[in-house]
Parts: sequence; structure tokens; C-alpha cells
Amino acid sequence: MPDQLQRDTVGWTSVRVRPGVDGADAATARSACLSALFASGAQGVHEDGGSLVTHFPPGFNLQAVHHALTEADNDVVIETAPVPEIDWSVEWKARIVAHELGPLTVSPPWLAHNYDAAQCVVIDPGMAFGTGDHATTRGVIRLLPQVLRAGDVVADLGAGSAILAIAAAKLGAARVYAIELDHDSIANAEENVARNGVADVVHVFEGDATAFLPLVAPVRVVLANIISSVLIDLLPAIALCLAGDGAAILSGILRDERDMIVTALTDHGWHIVDEDAEDIWWSAIVRRD
Repeated sequence: MPDQLQRDTVGWTSVRVRPGVDGADAATARSACLSALFASGAQGVHEDGGSLVTHFPPGFNLQAVHHALTEADNDVVIETAPVPEIDWSVEWKARIVAHELGPLTVSPPWLAHNYDAAQCVVIDPGMAFGTGDHATTRGVIRLLPQVLRAGDVVADLGAGSAILAIAAAKLGAARVYAIELDHDSIANAEENVARNGVADVVHVFEGDATAFLPLVAPVRVVLANIISSVLIDLLPAIALCLAGDGAAILSGILRDERDMIVTALTDHGWHIVDEDAEDIWWSAIVRRD
């Protein structure tokens, strides 16, 4: 196992992780490594040739990432590499495109003029890694029109940038609670809500979803784009807050975790209504039995 993770103070670092377990336990090992990366502060992870790849900014404590990964999988193989310096002032914008997802379009601000403002979710992706249009986000937005009705009350758990909460507002929700535990994400979420002109509909709250959901129940739609282990823990709280004809859209789930999630849903009295898959990610509409 490479012992090369040191505190970097110059530029971004690419971290490539290959779980060390094959066969029947491979999905469990991959899920554990993915959870360790997100818990360590990774903002986005993609798969490349069986490896999980992410990036960390200058000054990040990569030794702590190393420790978290080896705790998750003792046989994990970790490789790091500096990210080449490029002129982001030109390069980063050229790499970002708008995404048409059913009736909505997710667009960076400099392309938003090409689309109907009422149907356009405008998110400023910033100048680093992550554009706000990850496959898990797209999966939720593609499924959302199937369950959302005009006038619905919606809860977005782990709201992050509030992109899903904004999408729900643009599709006709009367009130959306965007609940986020990370203090550093709140200001960005509020900026995005204001930028999209939906501050009268979307209300951003900082706190734990399990404590907050009982205060806003009942809601008709719950959106949860969170890693699978957290989703499973949240199922009882989601069930208690949903209206009788309500539905939840779950995302942040790896395709090879699907069977594990289906088993957990069945055990908690849920069934799948529809599902969406893109790249290595899986999303689903679920309802109570």
C-alpha cells in the first residue's frame, strides 16, 4: 500500500482508490471506501476502471484520508498525483455545459440566457471540481416530475447547493424545506435560492434531518441524495413525515448497492415505484407499502 499521502500545500491532488476485496464482498468494500471518502471531505467521486477517483484542495490533510480509507478496507490500494496547473479563468468554463433534464434545464449562469428562466435551474459551479450536475442529481431531477404535483410540500435532505430544492420549486412546489447539516454549505444554498428567484418557496435550514422532519410533517415528497448507509438510517424518519400518498426519491446509491438498498426498503415497509441509472449511480422513487 503506497505510503505517499502527505499534507499538500501547493495544488490540488488527485486520489485514486481501488478497493482490495474481490468477489462477493467487493460491493461492501467499495461502499465502505466511498463512505470514507465523503466522510473525509470529498465533494465528488467518480469511477474509472474499477477505481474511485476524487480530488482534494491545497493544504488538505491527506494523511487523514489515508487513515479513513485503511480503516474502511485494510487491503485498499491508494494512489495520488498532483493535478496539472491550468488556466482556470478560461478552461473551467469551457468544460461546463447545461443539462436538459425533462422539463428543466440545469445551467451555469453564463449559459442561462439561452433558456426559459421559469424552467432553468441556475447553479454557479465555482472554479474547482464539481459542477452541481452530478449523475445522482440528474437522476433525482429526471424522476421528480413523476411524483411532484403543483402545491406540494417538499423536504430536501442533505440539500447541499439546494439544486434539488430549487428544481422542486420550479416544478410547482408550494413550499420546500432544504435541510443541510454542513454549516459551510448554508450560505451557498441561500445564494442559489436567491439567484433562482424562489426564496419565497425554498426555505434553507441548518440542522439534522431526523430532528427537523417531525417539525415540518406532513410533506408529500422527500428528496434524499445521500450515501446509502445514511439513507438506510433515515428511512424511519422519512416514513413518519410523509403524507399518506407521499413518495421519496432516493439517490447517492451505487448500482452495485441496489440489492442492499432494496432489501433495506423491503424490511422497512417500502416498495420501488420507478428507478433511474446513470454511470455507476442508481436512484429510485419509493413509497410506503
